[in-house]
Amino acid sequence: MSFRLQFTQEALDDLDRNYDYLLPLDIALAERATLAIRKAVIALTDFPFSARKPDPDNPFQRELLIPFGSSGYVALFEIEDDHTVTILAVRHQREDDYH
Repeated sequence: MSFRLQFTQEALDDLDRNYDYLLPLDIALAERATLAIRKAVIALTDFPFSARKPDPDNPFQRELLIPFGSSGYVALFEIEDDHTVTILAVRHQREDDYH
């Protein structure tokens, strides 16, 4: 079964924020980080239930760990139904919490 992937506006804003943070440091690094995030979340179209559950009481909300460099990113998402996965937020692993 293949799931359709969609992003909330907050998740899109998170992608922009992460890109904008890296851009002044190194444009190639910013591009690679964005590509790593996009490649990782595409895997959710086939295997959304393989990600970890941050809340045991909500089996449909999951977190995908995305390795990048010495740490990486975390994508919070929800399995909406049999056909849809919604990316809710994306943060760097060293950030305190989702924005």
